[in-house]
Amino acid sequence: MSLPSEPPAEAPAPGRRPSRSRRVVAGTVSAVLITLTCILVPVSLLTVWVHDIVLDTDRYVSTVAPLASDPDVQAAAVHRITEAADVRVDGAEVTSDLAKWLESQGLPPRVGLAVRALGPQLDSAADAAVSKVATRFVEGDRFERIWTTANRAAHSAVDRALTGEGRGALEVEGGTVSLNIGEAVEKVKEDLVKAGISPAEKIPEVDKQMVLFQSDELAKIRSLVHLLDVLGNWLPVLTVLLGVAGVLLARRRRRALVTTMLGAAAACLVLALGLVLARRYYLDHLPEQVQSPAAAAAIFDTLVRFLRVSIRTAIVLGIVVALGAYLSGAGRLPRGVRGRAERAADSAVGWGAGHGMHTGRVGIWVQDHRRWLTTGVLLVLALVFALWNHPTVLTVLLLVLILLAVLAVLALLAAGGRRGDGAGVPRGAPGGGTRE
Repeated sequence: MSLPSEPPAEAPAPGRRPSRSRRVVAGTVSAVLITLTCILVPVSLLTVWVHDIVLDTDRYVSTVAPLASDPDVQAAAVHRITEAADVRVDGAEVTSDLAKWLESQGLPPRVGLAVRALGPQLDSAADAAVSKVATRFVEGDRFERIWTTANRAAHSAVDRALTGEGRGALEVEGGTVSLNIGEAVEKVKEDLVKAGISPAEKIPEVDKQMVLFQSDELAKIRSLVHLLDVLGNWLPVLTVLLGVAGVLLARRRRRALVTTMLGAAAACLVLALGLVLARRYYLDHLPEQVQSPAAAAAIFDTLVRFLRVSIRTAIVLGIVVALGAYLSGAGRLPRGVRGRAERAADSAVGWGAGHGMHTGRVGIWVQDHRRWLTTGVLLVLALVFALWNHPTVLTVLLLVLILLAVLAVLALLAAGGRRGDGAGVPRGAPGGGTRE
């Protein structure tokens, strides 16, 4: 006896296979876009930093201005100015002439020998006087003004430092970036003359350079800097658009948003660690032209100061948005948190009603439109953050506090709307309004 044959399998319903294929394609594209977003976030921060340093004079001056009062930079400047002034008193000649005159007056030869031995001390005293005047000048307000003026006037040369073209007060030669301190030397010369050190009058005009940065890799990174400069302000916009598209194409958008923000925060953390390693590598491989490692460290830290602020801001923003998206989900913990918040709002409204405070029809309207109101508040705060000039961690925390305050007000109004219209009329009773 032959076994009955199995009935033929049902053909897939029309449109089912294409629908599944579309989901697979959309999921793949979403994953790719989210990955690109996470990678481009730190690159965007670098782009904005380069643009601020190169194209925004006020931003650049505010970046380098603190260096004028940095103790390590001041010490390096004193050394360079003293070296540039190069005041020399021929102590041996002066003491020799004095010894001869004393001997001609009948003093014993040992007196002349003692006077001649004072020659090195006389040279040292002259050097100390120059160093003292230079220190007083560098630590005063005039040096800060000269520093700021020189850097503002030389701002266009920062672009030359990154592109390798042209010369100016800020000069680039090979991988060395240096600042002309000739004006500072001239001011010290004037102070020395006023102090009675006449040999300072013979100090010639100098074109002395103070090395700010030196790296053999400078020429190699110019092509990358040029690329970042070309992308400019469009790269952050492109990054946001890619992230939004990746989240919208995802099947589980809330989870995709959490993944995107945490991934971007992790990428920024990698960039922060990269800066730490770059700083250590640079300081461990300082060339001979850089005479003060402490000053080099201060200059490095100052130049990347705003980049570090941006990195910290991006990390905090990513964590905050991811946490907010998670708490708005359907998990047990998010539902529990929201439930407690709603019960707290109901309790507050009940207490207020017992003391004659009611939300009225406003509460009913807020309850009916609460989701749209919440979405509107989020969009407004996102726009404020996007338009904020150089946001910081404090900016993020301020906007979060504002959001929490607005959400608390909406929760209280909605709780009043659930309770009644303000006159004790429950929802659904005549005059109380109904919710579709």
